[in-house]
Amino acid sequence: MKTIINFNKGKMNKKVIVFIMALMLVPLTGMAQNIFDKYSDNSDVTYVSIKPKMFQMIAKMGINVEDAEAKAYMDMVKSITSFKTIVTDNKAISGDITKWVKSRSSSLEELMEVKDDGTEVKFYVKEGKDADHVKELLIFVNGIDKAMKGQGVEINGEHRKIETVVVSLTGDIDLNEISKLTEKMNIPGGKHLEKEH
Repeated sequence: MKTIINFNKGKMNKKVIVFIMALMLVPLTGMAQNIFDKYSDNSDVTYVSIKPKMFQMIAKMGINVEDAEAKAYMDMVKSITSFKTIVTDNKAISGDITKWVKSRSSSLEELMEVKDDGTEVKFYVKEGKDADHVKELLIFVNGIDKAMKGQGVEINGEHRKIETVVVSLTGDIDLNEISKLTEKMNIPGGKHLEKEH
């Protein structure tokens, strides 16, 4: 009888431990939630998501396929499977994005970090088929308002300050070509990529 009681206690202890571990993981799973899904409908952010079809259309517009450089750019654009960005001046959302980027950075490799006059730019990548290609490029820019001296920009007819920008690109991304794309799309921090490659 004693043995049965001890056995049941052991089972109960295991259940309690599993329950406690599950509770401890809840904040981590909440943190791991995709930041783009979380804020896609939030009025305090500008959210952009471009689908692969759009990149295929961009690639076909006015590019001379006889030019090797243009063809390489076109091939890279067509290989993008996802482009998402969030722009915000909301301090709480900026803080949440910063936490999310830190949680994501553990599974990515930091390519470059630039700090200048209160503005921070970080590039993270997930390794691709070779040294020149990546499966994912994550760009995080924080403190933009300091660099813009509080001037802000006009978005949808509204004058807004920008504090934080996060950009996620996935696909078969050629790092030698990506600076051209970030330049054409006027992505903050894109000029630093050009210097790196």
